[in-house]
Amino acid sequence: MNILHISAECFPIAKVGGLADVVGALPKYQKDLGTTANVVMPFYNNKFTQSNTFEEIYANYIALGHQYYDFKVLKLTSNQFGFDLFCIDIPDLLYKEYVYSSDDTERFLAFQIATLDWILTFEKQPNIIHTHDHHTGLIPFMMSQSFKYKTLKNIPTVLTIHNAQYQGWFSHEKINLIPPFNIDNVGLLDWDGNINSLATAIKCAWKVTTVSPSYMEELKIKANGLEDLLNHESSKCIGILNGIDWSVWNPKTDEKLIKNYDKSNVISGKSGNKKWLCKEYNLDVKKPLFVFIGRLVGEKGADLFPEIFKEALAENNISILLLGSGHEKTEEALTTIPQENFNTFIGYDEKLAHIMYAGADFLLMPSRVEPCGLNQMYSLRYGTVPIVNAIGGLKDTIIDITKENGFGVVHHGVTVEKVTSAIAKASIYFNQKEFKTNLKNIMQIDHSWGNSAQAYVNLYKSLKN
Repeated sequence: MNILHISAECFPIAKVGGLADVVGALPKYQKDLGTTANVVMPFYNNKFTQSNTFEEIYANYIALGHQYYDFKVLKLTSNQFGFDLFCIDIPDLLYKEYVYSSDDTERFLAFQIATLDWILTFEKQPNIIHTHDHHTGLIPFMMSQSFKYKTLKNIPTVLTIHNAQYQGWFSHEKINLIPPFNIDNVGLLDWDGNINSLATAIKCAWKVTTVSPSYMEELKIKANGLEDLLNHESSKCIGILNGIDWSVWNPKTDEKLIKNYDKSNVISGKSGNKKWLCKEYNLDVKKPLFVFIGRLVGEKGADLFPEIFKEALAENNISILLLGSGHEKTEEALTTIPQENFNTFIGYDEKLAHIMYAGADFLLMPSRVEPCGLNQMYSLRYGTVPIVNAIGGLKDTIIDITKENGFGVVHHGVTVEKVTSAIAKASIYFNQKEFKTNLKNIMQIDHSWGNSAQAYVNLYKSLKN
């Protein structure tokens, strides 16, 4: 079975959110199951593309309305990821320092057209084309409707929704940018008066998945305007929980850590990383350390952080360290929190993130929206107790410590009171015997990609072509 993943992101080439982590890991684990899985993505101007070698394997041009653009297909010469990586190089549109911008309609439509034009030249077509989010959402439509791609219409397509808040809307005035199709079927493009790439993909893909079972059910109730569509198409929709790459996220071998460890020496290992963090960020190593790692946006509950942190620090004998960036008002408000027992790193640092997962006692994830969530899985892998809102993939992966077989802290709803009450449950930290036993137990919870990759392969096999 030959699977082709098409995505705007892939870790570590280009990462904005969890989409990159999934696309960077899933193909590798699918290959372990005896399939051939490769990735196609845009060729951006970034550190990775500048420091690695690519070979040109195809060149042509595309028409985007009345504009013509040259493009090349570049293949990464090394097989460092365990799968083949192909990049679509359209210098005038894609070769930018950023992944997303204000001209994404033209950029990603050109990417999709160039990709399909290249696929047309294959001697052996893929068995499955797996698209990810709205940036590749018009591919199932063009394969089934555009005259140019009629030879591809019998290839099954799968869409994975990583975040339904972003849908790739654009005006019908730009419909001429899409390769010609039977205008009688224009309704497949429309949702609420605009061309909606994600809605179109939901209509046209053979199967639609989300990155957790709970998120699929939540989208049928709240999906930024797509609720009725997802309910109508529910027979072809399924939620498959993401995994994490255990070869990358492994505290025993992680080269980014100050001290490596496994479940046999988790206490001393975590202590070594915590001591470094507390020294570096002027925190008290004797206090339980809470961390947040992520974007400072409303979806993550970050707008409440200044008030939550002030109350939590005043009411509990704890320290808090934050790594992230986002809304400027939130970043500014965090600077008003007294620095005693609190510190921030505004921005992102991959090495620091790994050390924080390893050195923290608790991870905060008070998300209002969390399609799957990977941070809570990383924290479990590193022996850090997650504190989460019961939403999406967080609901599917974390059981409250007061429940049978529980190991995390779960709150229901995102308010200052509910999150600070959840933080107060850190009192479990002071029962060190039970706390240490819990750390060893959570490190054994298997959220690797093995089961998830198999679920996708089973899904592919259910499709006929």
